[in-house]
Amino acid sequence: MTGNAQQPSTAPTGLDAIALAIATLGPVGRLPVAPGTWGSAAALVLAPWVFIPLPLLWRLGVLAFILVVGSWAAARAETLLGEKDPGCVVVDELLGQWTAFAPFHLFAGFSGWTATTPWELLILFGLFRLFDIVKPWPIRAVERGVPGGLGVMLDDLVAGLFAAAAFLPIRLFL
Repeated sequence: MTGNAQQPSTAPTGLDAIALAIATLGPVGRLPVAPGTWGSAAALVLAPWVFIPLPLLWRLGVLAFILVVGSWAAARAETLLGEKDPGCVVVDELLGQWTAFAPFHLFAGFSGWTATTPWELLILFGLFRLFDIVKPWPIRAVERGVPGGLGVMLDDLVAGLFAAAAFLPIRLFL
């Protein structure tokens, strides 16, 4: 993934314009430095109002929807921009970051735990970015082994799962 704010050779129209808007989360993916981090930050900012209040089954449905629509949008963006996994495509960061957040509101009231706090969200943000950038096995294998838009999305989904798993023991001590 590169950090360039790629532009298609001609202005996209119709479904192509919609695909690019979804893939880049509007203007977020076009920010000039570290678009993946900006995509994760956008997911972090939206999550307390749009994602975290949902019950678990709804969260899983939202994640499945983002995976399907994001895979389509990322595949179209790759074609339109002529590049594999363009840096401006950040819908995968939304999927990965929200995957990291998904399980943790569940524990409200269990053993005295409270709902996810801003500090916990920031720790999860950092863990997701770490796994997304470093890409330990099997994240790198998924990125390289699954082609097209699905591959763009799945490596971040796995990075989100790793972040959630790494955070679980941390949460026991918070």
